[in-house]
Amino acid sequence: MNKTVIKNFAIWARQKLISDITYKASMLGITEDGIADKLPQSTNDLHFYDIGTKDYVEISGKEIAQRSALVSAIKQKEKDVQNYTDAFQYVVEEVAYTWFNRLIAIRFMEVNDYLPSGVRVLSSENKAKKEPDLVTTPFDTDLEFTPYEQDKIIQLKDDNKLDELFRMLFIKQCNKLHDILPELFEKIDDYSELLLTVSFTDNEGVVFHLVQDIAEDDFNIEKEGQVEIIGWMYQYYNSEPKDILINAKKQYHKDDIPFVTQLFTSDWIVKYLTENTLGRYWKEANPKFNIPDDWKFYIDEVEDEKNPHKLSPESIKVFDPCMGSGHILVYSFEILMKIYDSCGYSQRDAAKLILEKNIYGLDIDKRAYQLAYFSLLMQARKYNRRILNSAININLACIEDAVKIDSAVLDRLGREKITAQKLIDIFKNAKEYGSLLYLDGKTEINELSVKLNDLDDKNEYHNLIDYMDNSMIISTLKPLLKQAEILSNKYDVVITNPPYMATKYMTPKLKGYVSDRFKEYKSDLFASFLIRCSDFCISDGHIGMLTPYVWMFIQSYVELRKYIYNNMTFSSLVQLEFNAFESACVPVAAFTFRNKKTTLPFEAIRLSEFKGINVQEVKTLEAIKDRNCGFRFTAQQEEFSNIPGSPVAYWVSHNMFNAFKTKKLGDLAKPRQGMATSDNKKFLRAWYEVESEKICYSAHNTDEALASHKKWFPYNKGGGYRKWYGNNEFLVNWENDGAEIKALAQKLYGCVTRTIKNLQFFFNDSITWTFIAITPGFRYCNYGFAFDVAGSSIFIDDNIKKYTLGFLCSCVANSMLNILNPTMNIQANDIKSLPLIIDTERKKEVESIVENNILLCKEDWDLSETSWDFVKNGLIDGEKIVETSCKKFVRKCINRFSELKKNEEKLNQIFLDIYGLTKDIAYEVPDDTISVSLVSEEDSIKSLISYAVGCMFGRYSLDEDGLAYAGGEWDNSKYNTFIPDEDNCIPITDEEYFEDDIVGLFCAWLKKGYGEDTLEENLDFIANALGNKGKTSREVIRNYFLTDFIKDHIKTYQKRPIYWLFDSGKQNGFKALVYMHRWNADTIGNVRVEYLHRIQRVYEKEIARMQEIIDNSHDNKEISNATKRKEKLQKQIKETKDYDAKIAHLALSRIDIDLDDGVKVNYEKVQTADGKKMQILAKI
Repeated sequence: MNKTVIKNFAIWARQKLISDITYKASMLGITEDGIADKLPQSTNDLHFYDIGTKDYVEISGKEIAQRSALVSAIKQKEKDVQNYTDAFQYVVEEVAYTWFNRLIAIRFMEVNDYLPSGVRVLSSENKAKKEPDLVTTPFDTDLEFTPYEQDKIIQLKDDNKLDELFRMLFIKQCNKLHDILPELFEKIDDYSELLLTVSFTDNEGVVFHLVQDIAEDDFNIEKEGQVEIIGWMYQYYNSEPKDILINAKKQYHKDDIPFVTQLFTSDWIVKYLTENTLGRYWKEANPKFNIPDDWKFYIDEVEDEKNPHKLSPESIKVFDPCMGSGHILVYSFEILMKIYDSCGYSQRDAAKLILEKNIYGLDIDKRAYQLAYFSLLMQARKYNRRILNSAININLACIEDAVKIDSAVLDRLGREKITAQKLIDIFKNAKEYGSLLYLDGKTEINELSVKLNDLDDKNEYHNLIDYMDNSMIISTLKPLLKQAEILSNKYDVVITNPPYMATKYMTPKLKGYVSDRFKEYKSDLFASFLIRCSDFCISDGHIGMLTPYVWMFIQSYVELRKYIYNNMTFSSLVQLEFNAFESACVPVAAFTFRNKKTTLPFEAIRLSEFKGINVQEVKTLEAIKDRNCGFRFTAQQEEFSNIPGSPVAYWVSHNMFNAFKTKKLGDLAKPRQGMATSDNKKFLRAWYEVESEKICYSAHNTDEALASHKKWFPYNKGGGYRKWYGNNEFLVNWENDGAEIKALAQKLYGCVTRTIKNLQFFFNDSITWTFIAITPGFRYCNYGFAFDVAGSSIFIDDNIKKYTLGFLCSCVANSMLNILNPTMNIQANDIKSLPLIIDTERKKEVESIVENNILLCKEDWDLSETSWDFVKNGLIDGEKIVETSCKKFVRKCINRFSELKKNEEKLNQIFLDIYGLTKDIAYEVPDDTISVSLVSEEDSIKSLISYAVGCMFGRYSLDEDGLAYAGGEWDNSKYNTFIPDEDNCIPITDEEYFEDDIVGLFCAWLKKGYGEDTLEENLDFIANALGNKGKTSREVIRNYFLTDFIKDHIKTYQKRPIYWLFDSGKQNGFKALVYMHRWNADTIGNVRVEYLHRIQRVYEKEIARMQEIIDNSHDNKEISNATKRKEKLQKQIKETKDYDAKIAHLALSRIDIDLDDGVKVNYEKVQTADGKKMQILAKI
């Protein structure tokens, strides 16, 4: 099955159908802007509408009633959503999906020869023939035609109006299928027929692409096809509106719930869940039952339970309360067929009995319900050719909202009125609550059912009012009774993939219901469903579910875990890799339970190390076959309580469980969550954005910070994965003891402490970690830092601080954190729960290694310009040959890397020994987790060039370590060896027009830094390392500055560049760098007058010189080259003149910047005048 093709088709088909139906509606005077009234000249039988075309639109016959029904549907929906446009789009979407559903169903049936007439509707048995067989031989079908219709068919054929004929026959076929599939093929005499636009002759039509794009074998159950394709079609059809709703990240509307919660479950997961619930339930009751060979996902247990009940196949009830398109129920059907077969039933009888007695399902989405209904019947049709002609009551229902019935009308029910009113009240908002609803008193429902049947059977009405009242009661209450009966049943097996929805996205009613009914389990809808599924299931029954796996570990689901441990027992579990479930963007686990507490062990498979969607099934099968594969575990549920928070730590060894029995880190340290500023854009800056004189790096506490009178202070914000030291990048505005941040918190929340926490720890030294990361990196953080939620910190006695850091950076702590919380969010409570053993005999050894690791990582961090402790580039080492310096630098980095890796592995061995886990966890450290850099010659040279540019602008000096200038007062005395550019503008040209362009300045800098006598050798090595195009070394370096330097700079400075590139466009007509810390109100004017106009004059002279060569040369090659260069120069001068028009207005505005506002604000500010932005700088 080619899912990519299916996905592309479904998404395109939705757009195509909506577009065509919208157009067809507009031709009836109905658009998203409004509904046209009929014109005065209209009669009862002929209506005219003005739709803006030359002639009025005419509508007659039944189309008048159909249009009226369409208008009524839109207006009724408008009352619900309070917006006409939304109502119009909803109805169009509904019609589009109705036809999509029917097209897919008919395609499935014709491919499998399930159509009663055996005549194909959308295609032909003859693959070379495009015309559907239904169009070719309509009278060979089982369709019944009136004489008028027969004449019309012949006439349409004679007139070659084959698409019109096709639409007529297609509607006729759908209506005929109503007789055998009434829930899917409702009678089409309403507005749906009016808006039908399908064509078989259109090569860009839905029918053509359905038949031609998707392989017939994908539908053919005798080959690789299966009912599963229907589910994938539904999933992909809804993917666009679903993505829009999810990405909006706002509270959902009632009508959104089916879209955002619909997830199609992969076939192998369905098989795993079903075989290990329904299959296991039967096997336990019948130990002699042989597991079929094709139950490949059935997991043998170490110890089986013997079910005390005697089971017959007909007594088993299987329920999916969130059935979607019925995938789980369809496979349950297959399992049940094997069970019936083992008991001697015929396939024909078994298929009928399964539909009538075994399979139950609910959903809030009518479209999904229709597909589940269709899929189950198609599955039954495989085994019973007569099933579609049988009168079978399938136990599926679409949960509907109750319609209010007048109390006087309900009086007709006598004493059953109370039950009826109760049902109406319970189901008032049923489409929001779905199968989370509870009902009480099944006997009352049975009595009401008898009463309704009695009303229906008598069929005795004294007048029209009697008839209308009884019809209303029956049509309203019968669907409610069916869903009530399904909801009130108890089931042997409950299997589902429930909806996932956090509380903040729930509709107000749904949120209120969940908070009331599932108070301890309200964090997410799936948690509430887990509890509800337990209630649906008998005590000896089995439950199978697929949910996000966060509930297994994090603190907010601790009550859910307690409920499970006290009331249920795992029978199996498969934890998928983080991104392995293609239908959802959350990590998931599939698991099965016995719905009672036992002491039985269970089997679990951990796939977290195996990346990719496709490998999950393969590895699961490998683990099922091989108990000793290394990622299959036998776990004992009661052991989980030995770990704080009782996570589902199924892979943990007995030694690890014992390790958790020691004193916790929280007893010795204070892990603390940091503050949330409530406006990071306003209050945070990268340290290199602001004026250096306004930064205080040395505060030990809030009093010292206040006394410094500085504005900006180091801010620990987590950052990427890094251990030991680093990620010191951000500053926070804590001027006047954080007065502005505190004022905003007070304004937003009415108090400061809700978001600004643990002030007493601000500016203390600590151990910090990255809050959101696949693997947390713990680092030493010196004094002077405030800290963020994402940069939470541990405050601990100095005597054990470094020892604790060593433990936290070890494989032992990492394994334990994976047990406590294997998600991407490591909480302070997780850190508190780590067991910390202080080994006094090895403490000094640990501390010595830790101190060395901190030093190694600090050295590495400070090599980068983006460290505020940066001293100078690593290649400035007194050597005269850049190549020599570069190779020494690269070797030093390799040695640092090797030393750190060796140290980390030594620490791992020490702590594995301390905790008695040497046989449980490997001590080796993967290279990709080492937190120091391995650099290439290219990287080293690019950083050298960046440093050189810094020297050209005066940010750095060859005479001083660290920053020479980053705002404030300029000091000429800092620059002796190399003098920075005087006016803060360095042009970058594509040819050597000026001696003082960036390549000229770079050569001058190299002479000062390495010596004049080695210039050419150094230029050659630099050019070779860069690898850019060019015939000479200077040309290569020039091309690097022209095309790649600014990209590298923007990347290094994380899209907050401090060197800004004036850029005229693709022709490279004008480029010039300026340093933001030297910007003033005249910078743009200076760039324009002194550099832009200067390059324009150069171009004019060069164009004239090229023209002279063209006019006077007798060398054809020289003339050709001059002609090409002249054309290029003309493009460049035109580009610069267009650029000049943009830059002139900005120059006159004399825009200055405030470094405190940061790069992003100032970058926009200098390109905006009179409210209009003019792009004069390179995009970031």
